[in-house]
Amino acid sequence: MLWLLEEIGVERFGGLEIVEHRIGTREMAESGLARVSPAVRIPAIEMDGLEMSESGAIVEHLVETYAPELGRAPGDAERAAYLQWIHFAETQASLIENLNLQMVFLRPPAKPSPVVVKLTVARLRQTLKGMEARLSGDWLLEGGFSAADIMMGFNLFAAPYYVKLEEFPRLAAYKARMEAREAYRRAVDREGAQRFYTQDFYPVPEV
Repeated sequence: MLWLLEEIGVERFGGLEIVEHRIGTREMAESGLARVSPAVRIPAIEMDGLEMSESGAIVEHLVETYAPELGRAPGDAERAAYLQWIHFAETQASLIENLNLQMVFLRPPAKPSPVVVKLTVARLRQTLKGMEARLSGDWLLEGGFSAADIMMGFNLFAAPYYVKLEEFPRLAAYKARMEAREAYRRAVDREGAQRFYTQDFYPVPEV
């Protein structure tokens, strides 16, 4: 979401206030976040009386309202592909979320399930393989950079903690193009160093 707001231009919103939440703690449930997000999850936004959660919905709303050049309007030849990639990103992110729960949030004496982790990594790898096969240009759509690429930003940041991108040279180059965008770099600077993952790679646990 920060990347999208930077691409649009945060000055268009009169500035930006970031509210941080500690994932995996009671702080989220006790913070009032539930008023904005029925699932008590982030990201969520509040602006001009509007409250929204769900990444795909936020992206579609902000693009249609403030940056149509980042979307594909109804009737556009790339509209279906645009929507497909936006929602594919959420499917892929659900696999990463599952791995995060198993490998990052479980604390002793709980242990991740090797079988579940192995199957989920295999499914994540398959989604990356599918993207690798379809990525023929610089961006997901032939017409150029779009919000569909922004939706992939978190996924391609997080996926390498579970699947090595060396297996997918096109995706590795695609990720590098994302990271080279000025708005992406501004978003990373605004967010600061990640405090989520505690190691560079999480292998499938041994049985």
